[in-house]
Amino acid sequence: MNEKGQLWPVMLTPFTKDGEVDYPALERLIDWYEQSGVDGLFADCQSSEIFFLTLRERTQLAAFVKSHAHVPVVASGHVSASFTDQLEELRAIASAGVDGLILITNRLVTAGAPYVSILPRVKAIAREIPDIPLGFYECPYPFKRLITLDELAACRDMDRFAFMKDTCCDIDTIEKRLSVLSGSPFRLYNANATTCLASLRLGAAGFSGVMLNFHPRLYRWLMDHPTDPRADLVQSFLTQFSLIERQYYPVNAKHHLTQKGVLSSPFSRAIPMEGLTPTFQTEISHLDTAASYLLSQLS
Repeated sequence: MNEKGQLWPVMLTPFTKDGEVDYPALERLIDWYEQSGVDGLFADCQSSEIFFLTLRERTQLAAFVKSHAHVPVVASGHVSASFTDQLEELRAIASAGVDGLILITNRLVTAGAPYVSILPRVKAIAREIPDIPLGFYECPYPFKRLITLDELAACRDMDRFAFMKDTCCDIDTIEKRLSVLSGSPFRLYNANATTCLASLRLGAAGFSGVMLNFHPRLYRWLMDHPTDPRADLVQSFLTQFSLIERQYYPVNAKHHLTQKGVLSSPFSRAIPMEGLTPTFQTEISHLDTAASYLLSQLS
């Protein structure tokens, strides 16, 4: 088991009320993550609304985060159907100076043949874009494509991979994956709150989930105290708290951070912010009160 797990939040993209990228708010967001004790930042992911950003915006976002962060930054951002276009996108993101380039698994296959091997495209990317560490993100949109154990082992042996955002949400699968990756620099970061502590105790490198946009300090405590007698109780609370991600994400997270003065607006290009009802807003407020109380008791 790792003595100290790492936190890699999947970053939101702040927008103005008019729908433009809000860079002053993005700088405040970076500061908020870092003050909460994160170990790295994952830019240009689904939480960043990459499917609703232009390539120029994705590249500028990655470059801005890298230039303002005091922790390592990884980024994805290839969204096209055409593999040729994806290579162009990945080259652009890599040129932003990020510390790792994250490959979205569902972009490496076609929707009609999701379990054709990803390895031919992975090898082509590794060949075409050298000299930068690679990683995987099992993004659930537009469909989820999980990595097989054979593919994972083959990528481990390439000595290019260092980061995996695991979204299988199954502790038995995570355990098998950790066995494949054992002893290598290819590290697994769980995205599922429910299995967070169990995966940490099995040797996962840490957590990279959407709940880090709500109460990262609680996850910081869990990363630092996985053997504490209170850890299982904290995990129980985090499991219940994580149900909020099924409510109206990412607008609910943006509302939460707007209420805290980090963002200026809950605007989202992915879904209309008007869908966050008064009842939803009350649920978010109650969640924040409960999370703050729990943190105070741990402190």
